Amino acid sequence: MQRQVPAPVTGSGAPSRPSTTDGEEPGEETFRESPEPQGSQEVPEPKEPAPAGAKNGTGTETGVEAASGATTGAAPAPATTGTVPDAGTVPPLGSVSASAASTKTTPTPTKPRPLTPLRSPDALNLLPLLLAAALWAWALPRIDFRNIAEFGLLDRFPLTFYASLAVLTGGFVLTLRRAGTAPLWPATYCAAMLFALKAPPAILYDNVRYAWASKHDAIISRLLDQGTVHPGTELSGGMSAYDQWPGFFSLDAALVRAFGVDAAASFINWAPVALGLLTVPVLILVYRTFSDDWRLVWTGVWIFQLANWVGQDYLSPQGFSYLLYLTVFAVVVRHFVLPGSAGPLRDRSTLDPAASAVPPPTTTRQRAIAVLILLPVIATINASHQLTPIMLCATLFALCLTRRYRNIGLLVTSGLVMLAWNLTMGRELFLETLGTLREKAGDLLANSRPGFAGDPTGPGPELVGSANVLMVLSLGGLAVAAVLLRRKLARSALPLVLAAAAPLPMFAVNDYGGEMVFRVYLFGLPGSAFFAAAALVPAAGAASRAATAARRVAAVALPVTLLAMLAGFLPSYYGKEGMHYAPPGETALTRRAFDRAPEGSLFLAATGAFPDAYYRYDRYERWFFTEQEVDENLRMLKDPASYLAGGIPEGKPAYVLLTRTQGEAVIGEGYLPAGGFDRLRAALKRSPLFEVVEENEYGLVLRHRPATGG
Repeated sequence: MQRQVPAPVTGSGAPSRPSTTDGEEPGEETFRESPEPQGSQEVPEPKEPAPAGAKNGTGTETGVEAASGATTGAAPAPATTGTVPDAGTVPPLGSVSASAASTKTTPTPTKPRPLTPLRSPDALNLLPLLLAAALWAWALPRIDFRNIAEFGLLDRFPLTFYASLAVLTGGFVLTLRRAGTAPLWPATYCAAMLFALKAPPAILYDNVRYAWASKHDAIISRLLDQGTVHPGTELSGGMSAYDQWPGFFSLDAALVRAFGVDAAASFINWAPVALGLLTVPVLILVYRTFSDDWRLVWTGVWIFQLANWVGQDYLSPQGFSYLLYLTVFAVVVRHFVLPGSAGPLRDRSTLDPAASAVPPPTTTRQRAIAVLILLPVIATINASHQLTPIMLCATLFALCLTRRYRNIGLLVTSGLVMLAWNLTMGRELFLETLGTLREKAGDLLANSRPGFAGDPTGPGPELVGSANVLMVLSLGGLAVAAVLLRRKLARSALPLVLAAAAPLPMFAVNDYGGEMVFRVYLFGLPGSAFFAAAALVPAAGAASRAATAARRVAAVALPVTLLAMLAGFLPSYYGKEGMHYAPPGETALTRRAFDRAPEGSLFLAATGAFPDAYYRYDRYERWFFTEQEVDENLRMLKDPASYLAGGIPEGKPAYVLLTRTQGEAVIGEGYLPAGGFDRLRAALKRSPLFEVVEENEYGLVLRHRPATGG
């Protein structure tokens, strides 16, 4: 193959740089994949090294003139005369002719601008992250968590805290421009937002956040103390169920031993951060199964984090088993495709531009091996939580409605493992639950009601309730819009649609203690977040006017919607912090009350939503007397002392424990009307049926006086 000699360069100017915008419309940068950056300097064309000797007017050697002189043997002409060398001289291959050299002006090297490195894509992605980190670090020690009022932490966060979250949101949107070529930046921003949102309690609090986390700490401590579980032992307050599903607590007990700490309380507040970080890669596996567009994938992960406000990611069997549930789902959608079931879903021309082709099919033998691999994970789910195995079976059944994922063997295996556990270790609670189905089954209205009391009272709890509703409506509205408008994507990602809808029939079964609505939302969240992201991130590559208009609208709608969801997350997650954080003085009061009481005593409290409510739970009985229907609570408030004394068994030592956190909880959960807790406390102090044992700013402890008519 002959080597072509490039044409000599004529004229005094360099070739013009081609346009890099490719006709891109303003505001579309977020919604098109940009190529990998080539750096701030253009890479020069390779050329032969210039011989030494000739210099230009600035004293710099010029390879053009030196090459001419060296080839012809003639003395090079001065740079100021423009004399043309001998016409018969032929320059060597690759050099520039003398005539061109006489007319070309050698450009003077320019110094790089001082701010050029700051304009590189990586620097533009890093600057918002550093700014947000600085704002967040400045705000953290100024969060006044010890003086929580009716709005929780919302009015205790400094403005700089909110500013840091807004900057993180803006930086994340910027990283979507290069999400396909530099996915590390969106991942970094997702991790940073998760940490910024959920790490403050872990860093600041001097006590366990969440009364339910404190309860789980008590269960782990008992397991460590006794070294085994007692599934047949009856315990008050429904605590027997934790011995019947001990998988999660056994793991935590092992972690306590491995870390060499005294109890799980030392790391318990970090659980939301740890579980959140572990969930992200599993979500990516799921979303990448259905989309090749990294912008859509990362936006779905971001929305999932903002929409996960239900508070089930603390150190709990639900948080742990939910992670395992997502793991099983990821394996199924990636490795359980039946042969010959994809059809046109592997043809790019029939797919949404953002959609991914269906994964390769697997043989019967491969799927059988995958079932064996998943079997320990499914068994762990069943050993850890009561509801998650049911949700898993519901999801697998929904996937069987498609030919693509019709895996009866996996569904049957999951069902048999669940049934085997419920009839052995969990038999007592399982039979008790079956007994409640007569009155609960089919009552959609009651089963979908949050809680089992009245409506929250007070401006803070009311704001939380409104934020919850708006978050559900906005997420559902975006997801439904994407399913309707992007039908090709919905067709290829049908398993996510089915997974989002699979928990809905649970409303017809049970209310799960007033929490079914939150669990249905939680298990439908992965699919809903994906399609909500699809509504905000239009497909790249389309050149029609409608596609261009959609990208322009999305350029504004995406950041605005993400900021709105952030504004909804904060009250939903931190608006009731008065019932989630208790100072160490309140915990000390609670422990003193239990320690001074004889073993076997009955403790009465307004609600169990306070730290250490289950301290030494296997040695005492408990009665949380406001956790009932509102009508019954209103009857109790007419004469609290007589009502409570009438429920105490004869001859049993009984104590009433009322703490400040309980006062926040009964208002936040709607157990009592406004002012009801103060009326209750005052009435018990006045009554001759009870005597004060201890009272301070954190709470009140009373002892029942049976001799006076109790």
